[in-house]
Amino acid sequence: MLDVRRLYLLRELDRRGTIAAVAEALTFTASAVSQQLSVLEREAGVPLLERSGRRVALTPAGRTLVTHADAVLERLELAVSELAGAREGIGGPLRIGTFPSGGPAIVPATLAELAQRHPALEPMVQEIDSARVSDGLRAGELDVALVHDYDFVPSSPDTTVDQVPLLEEPMYLATDAATDTDPARCPAARGDTLAELLGPWATAPWITARDGTTGHAMAVRACQAAGFQPRIRHQVNDFRTVLALAAIGQGAGFVPEMATAHAPEDVVLTRLPLFRRSKVAFRAGGGTHPAIAAFVAAARTAVGARAVPPY
Repeated sequence: MLDVRRLYLLRELDRRGTIAAVAEALTFTASAVSQQLSVLEREAGVPLLERSGRRVALTPAGRTLVTHADAVLERLELAVSELAGAREGIGGPLRIGTFPSGGPAIVPATLAELAQRHPALEPMVQEIDSARVSDGLRAGELDVALVHDYDFVPSSPDTTVDQVPLLEEPMYLATDAATDTDPARCPAARGDTLAELLGPWATAPWITARDGTTGHAMAVRACQAAGFQPRIRHQVNDFRTVLALAAIGQGAGFVPEMATAHAPEDVVLTRLPLFRRSKVAFRAGGGTHPAIAAFVAAARTAVGARAVPPY
């Protein structure tokens, strides 16, 4: 009989790439992870791993077993959800991940709605970049999370995570017109294509999110699509800081519509043909869990008329 906990370790090895990364994520020792995977191989009766020095790769049989592990763990998540639905009331801890700009714009209103509808729930929020959410959900560090993707940076396919759409918003170029007298940079003088809107700022300094984030990748790829490589001066994840830096002529930057409500007076905001899509993510099979379903409903209420239809 194959042990489910060992199947989980094999799946994490497939996702994270090294035994050391699995051990660090799950707070195990590397030797403990290696020993458990060796036991799984004996249970399976066929080699699951190919070892070359310190490197480990999955064999074809190992990759096949990971596919089955995904299905098994999803069924277990469904079972947990159904058992939770059999209990009276919704309560207990709910670990919520959110991208930084979702904090002030979505999270407080969502938690207020949850508190009113389900006072026994104990929400616990932590900021996390969307690129790390899948790992956090699989590791059990999160139960549910607000995530987003951008044009040019779509979500990577992940069979271990389900998502439901929440809202879609346009992106804006934030600049300070007072620092440059070039008439081509006036929004009214530009066209409506990405190249026409961003091109006049090709030689300007840029403000992007930190390297390794989806926001950084979106900024770089959008500029490349407009025909230039951005000269990045500042890397900050907080959109309020992006707007403040743009206001004093420190560069051009991208901000979503959600962040423009309290923009400084000196900032020029130009709508772009780019969009950011926010979603709610949870472990595959967990969408019917009462607490997660309650969070999704509260988040949709919080964004109001801007909520997009579910899939």
